[in-house]
Amino acid sequence: MIRSLPRALLAASALLAISLASGTSPALAQSQTTYDVKTINFDLWCQEQAKLPPDRCDKRLPEDEQQYEAFRDKVEKYEIPYLKDKQRTAEFNDNILNHDPVDNPPDPTKSPPPPQTTPRD
Repeated sequence: MIRSLPRALLAASALLAISLASGTSPALAQSQTTYDVKTINFDLWCQEQAKLPPDRCDKRLPEDEQQYEAFRDKVEKYEIPYLKDKQRTAEFNDNILNHDPVDNPPDPTKSPPPPQTTPRD
């Protein structure tokens, strides 16, 4: 047991160092969500946004690809904060509407559900 303690401490320190170097904490790494950013594909962008002829869009010139990438980056720059705000608003509304103690007082006759345990292998 004594010999395994330094090894466990070293492993925990390494995990902490890696998570700090990557800019996330272990607790935050599990709670991060992905956002469904919807962008249009190159062909649709080329014809609808850039208004280029279909034969040029089929060529996929490098300068057109760069313009498309710049467009996609700009959309993502604004879309991700928008989706985060939308999610925060939805969670806030859900909290207020469904978990408000004034509208839904706790029922003292009901006991809280037992804590859930996960089976360990």
